[in-house]
Amino acid sequence: MRIRNPLSGLPREVGVLVVIAFLVALGFGIVAPAIPLFARQFGVSYFAVGAVVSAFAFMRFISALGAGTIVDRLGERVVLTAGVWIVAISSALAGLSKTYEQLLLLRGIGGVGSAMFTVSALGLLLRSAGEGERGRAAGVFQGGFLLGGISGPALGGLISAYSIRATFFIYAGMLIIAGTFAITALRNSPTARRDHTSHKDESERGLAPLMLALRNRSFVTALVINLGNGFSSFGLRAALVPLFVVEALNKGPVLAGIGFFVAAGIQAILLIPAGRISDERGRKPALIAGTSAVTLGMLVLALSHSPVVFLIAMAVLGIGSAFMGSAPAAVVGDVSPTRGGTVVAAFQMASDFGAITGPLIAGLLVAQAGYSVAFCAGATVAACGLLLALSMKETHARVLKKARLETDSTGEI
Repeated sequence: MRIRNPLSGLPREVGVLVVIAFLVALGFGIVAPAIPLFARQFGVSYFAVGAVVSAFAFMRFISALGAGTIVDRLGERVVLTAGVWIVAISSALAGLSKTYEQLLLLRGIGGVGSAMFTVSALGLLLRSAGEGERGRAAGVFQGGFLLGGISGPALGGLISAYSIRATFFIYAGMLIIAGTFAITALRNSPTARRDHTSHKDESERGLAPLMLALRNRSFVTALVINLGNGFSSFGLRAALVPLFVVEALNKGPVLAGIGFFVAAGIQAILLIPAGRISDERGRKPALIAGTSAVTLGMLVLALSHSPVVFLIAMAVLGIGSAFMGSAPAAVVGDVSPTRGGTVVAAFQMASDFGAITGPLIAGLLVAQAGYSVAFCAGATVAACGLLLALSMKETHARVLKKARLETDSTGEI
């Protein structure tokens, strides 16, 4: 059986971005388990430990729009490289921290660099890939993150056993490699380089493109769905599942690990097929499939009383995550103008906002009403995205044209 190259037919920039995504995710996976342990060594409270983790996400969130504006002026290649190197330098210095305050500050600076990287990378991906390949391009890009994210924690655990500080230096090294690769591999890419002096139209700068995109209901639908994805998948699921398995199912943490592995494995298998569905059948069917799966998965998780049902729920959530990794981003690429840094930034901010608020709201709900109610809240947020997806207009021009031709043909008969 011949294995099909997932990058076949995609622009060269997409392959470069996949490699960079893998390196960044691998490095982050290595350092992530060590961050709370390192913060705890300074003798601070658990709240302060959580603040170190949140500082990165918070600074990434509030600096995203600024990063989008910079992308519009300087181009993705410069901003992407600068962002990765900012995270690299701040991480290396964080590994040398002598006080908790130093660690907190440096993690916050790293969040700014992460916003620059994320916005520029996604913007370049969507501008490089044509309308008929955006879904698949977004899928393989997310696959790079997923593969790195799965591999990193295992290596991080081994390295942390030797030295917690060493994980920060290895993370920084991975990012330096990623940044160097970006600045060199994208050197001759006309898409990644932009001469801002040749663009005089102020309507394509600052927040103007975002204001225009917000008038498009399909873009608003993508925002809501991405917020729900961040809330349910990145926030609520990541925060509650380990505790749910131990406290509600009365099982060990191994079952939680198996559940995450099942979800990640199914997501990895379906990322590219889901992207193809988005490109060939349209964004709307893919969005409906993804939001339906996430809604159903959260409801099954809320009703889980046995390991088998729990694993089924995680599998369904993995299916939903595969579609969420490609279709919403493809919609943004369809509706975004040529200069769409702030549009991409707003899209990313929606997911980050969900990921930040998800664990906080879920924690309150679990304390007041239990795990089932918390998971039902995740299903409710996902269902809001589903309702919008059902009523949105298709943004894939080729699919729209095909549907019109079929309608006209049927009408003539």
